[in-house]
Amino acid sequence: MATKTKVTTEEWIEELKSISVLELSERIKALEEEFGVSATAVAAAAPAAAVPAGDGAAAEEEAGTVDVVLTGAGEKKIGVIKVVRAATGLGLKEAKALVDEAPKPVKEGIEREEAEKLKSEIEEAGGTAELN
Repeated sequence: MATKTKVTTEEWIEELKSISVLELSERIKALEEEFGVSATAVAAAAPAAAVPAGDGAAAEEEAGTVDVVLTGAGEKKIGVIKVVRAATGLGLKEAKALVDEAPKPVKEGIEREEAEKLKSEIEEAGGTAELN
């Protein structure tokens, strides 16, 4: 049996650059399943951690932002799930759970223009949403 050599992070990244997006997606899914983690959970938590607490400028800036809340999936739930996945980067299972648990926030603290666009996409897909 051949001996395994330890791969440095740089070598591993170079290897990832040479594979297809589909292969990368499969590897990410395998890592998520193996270690019981989700790559999207970390990405979703990062923006919230970046907001400084108690800063007056942050409160002023936040006044121009809104939350998009999915209030219902409607009869075309699959279409709504697709919109939620595209907007959030969630996996199929997570997006389905979000849609099934409506009313639930889809995106929080986003610019009004982006929020209105997402709301209209959800409505075009057959769901209902509101801006808070």
